[in-house]
Amino acid sequence: MKRFINISKEVVSEFQKDDVPLLAAAQAYYYLLSIVPLLILLLSILPYLNIEAESAVTFISNTLPDGTASVFQDNIISLVTTPKGGLLTIGIIGTLWSASSGMTAFIKSTNQAYNVEESRSFIQVKLLSIILTLGLIVAFAVALVLPVFGDVIFQFIERFVSIPMEIRVLLEIARWFISLVVLGGVLLLLYRFAPNTKLPFKRIVPGAAITTVLWLMISFAFSFYVSNFGSYSATYGSLGGVVILMIWFFLTGLILMLGAEINVVYQRYKTSSM
Repeated sequence: MKRFINISKEVVSEFQKDDVPLLAAAQAYYYLLSIVPLLILLLSILPYLNIEAESAVTFISNTLPDGTASVFQDNIISLVTTPKGGLLTIGIIGTLWSASSGMTAFIKSTNQAYNVEESRSFIQVKLLSIILTLGLIVAFAVALVLPVFGDVIFQFIERFVSIPMEIRVLLEIARWFISLVVLGGVLLLLYRFAPNTKLPFKRIVPGAAITTVLWLMISFAFSFYVSNFGSYSATYGSLGGVVILMIWFFLTGLILMLGAEINVVYQRYKTSSM
């Protein structure tokens, strides 16, 4: 218990020293810039999958904090009902460029957390940020699509093969487990390759695991708060959804940096105890 308290105190100290809220705010800005091209990319694919517009709107409503889906609702319906091949290309380019800028901000933040200078070239950092962005997109797609569209997937499979109830229950559990594993795995990659220092995977497992759980808890708690107690729409009017989204991105950046700080302290503790 004493060891846990000491590590917790060091994490709080690093959190304050690196001014993590400021780093999280910078990341939130870039995440906000990336959300529109990301939605264009994902939603431009849906017309080819014969998914109804209502299902897409429900998916966005369940994915993003309450109040933010209305910001994109008209665009969602337009993109889903009408295939636009050109938008798909633009979406890929826009997503990779904008979202990788957010990942670049995360790379700089982790370097600051580990107190290391960036010695990699601009091209190396940009390519790394694009690769990590693609990994994060895949992770969120799996982590969010499996729970939301799991029933649709099961119905599609049952058109060809009958699924026994016992297997159905196992698959229901598996889709949530797979979502957590994929999200945690990508976070491991983020914490391993983002900072400009060599880190063994076993030293970054605590931060990745805690970040995965905390992000899911914070997202659920914030969504619950906005649904039941928040009055952002009354205060900000039509900008309420954007404000909610920005706060959610800030909390996401805060959780990501907290995981990095946990890994920093854990790495220091393991090195000193050897």
